Amino acid sequence: MAFLEIVGVRKSFGATVAVEHFDLTVERGEFVSFLGPSGCGKTTTLRMVAGFEKPTTGRIIIDGVDVTDMPPNRRNIGMVFQSYALFPNMTVAENIGFGLKIARRPADEIRARVEELLRIMHMPEFGRRYPYQLSGGQQQRVALARALAIHPKVLLLDEPLSALDAKIRASLRQEIREIQRQLGITTIYVTHDQEEAMALSDRIVVMSRGRVEQIGTPFEVYNFPATRFVASFVGTLNLIQATVVDAALGLLSIEGRPIRVARPLVQHRPGDAISLAIRPELIALDGQMNGEVNRLSGIVEDVTFLGSIVRVQVHLSANKLHLDLFNNPQLRPPQPGSSITVQFAPEACLVLGEDGSPHHSMSASATQAA
Repeated sequence: MAFLEIVGVRKSFGATVAVEHFDLTVERGEFVSFLGPSGCGKTTTLRMVAGFEKPTTGRIIIDGVDVTDMPPNRRNIGMVFQSYALFPNMTVAENIGFGLKIARRPADEIRARVEELLRIMHMPEFGRRYPYQLSGGQQQRVALARALAIHPKVLLLDEPLSALDAKIRASLRQEIREIQRQLGITTIYVTHDQEEAMALSDRIVVMSRGRVEQIGTPFEVYNFPATRFVASFVGTLNLIQATVVDAALGLLSIEGRPIRVARPLVQHRPGDAISLAIRPELIALDGQMNGEVNRLSGIVEDVTFLGSIVRVQVHLSANKLHLDLFNNPQLRPPQPGSSITVQFAPEACLVLGEDGSPHHSMSASATQAA
């Protein structure tokens, strides 16, 4: 039996539907992220789990207990907000122990728990400081410790890192994951940052316009998107217009040039216009790949240095595509204005139908090899 169950949940505000038919089961100790753009319903769903919003229809069950109509203070939920929400007139230790104090736990128990969490947060010497004496990252660690102090059944985090700079955000998300694994606490994490969701999660729930688009592991969501929205929202994606030449053989034409995908196009006929999706990292410069490959030629429009990756933008006749090359100081990347030929395997292609659903050409083994 799942530890957390969200069953047929729907939430509307008047005529506006914020969440539509949300179903999810979460195992004990699992880390699940809600990922999607602003307004997709992810925070509303989190607030329903916390008890701050009541579902219009549906049920929420935690550890076998239906908590749908239960107030937040009886759900034993720990919640961390984007804004830290620390009490400015309390020390770090007092902030962390606040929930236990409200629960009228013994002073010795509170002191021991606060000291334990300060050690876990790598802040044993910060107990007597006040929030204004801390950096943003340190304040968020205190907020996390306060949420964990009450031994919650479920930990909820609502975009807790979005106010921090990139380097601190990357460091703190790793700490959050390590602490979550150490404590074995069931965690729901809300974010609009796809990299954050993929780095942290056991599974990701991708949402759009109040609906669940896909639930899967980071590997599944990135490599095998279930809808066009997921394919375009998660990761960088090239969308190229193509025409079906021979559906049974998986033959396409892009601007008059033949392209083959790995599987028959069973839902299409010759002459159909389709969108072909290819990840930038699955495209290489001509001559870098072995076996059967597709080739396209064009002019380099732009080269962007991204540290370990160099992203090259290539202009075809009516399409543009990006390819990602590993940075190598010994090799000069293609220069803007130069002619270039790129190649990619048939297995790298994802054919998007008119309804927006992908017809996969990639296999798991091919993706892993890439």
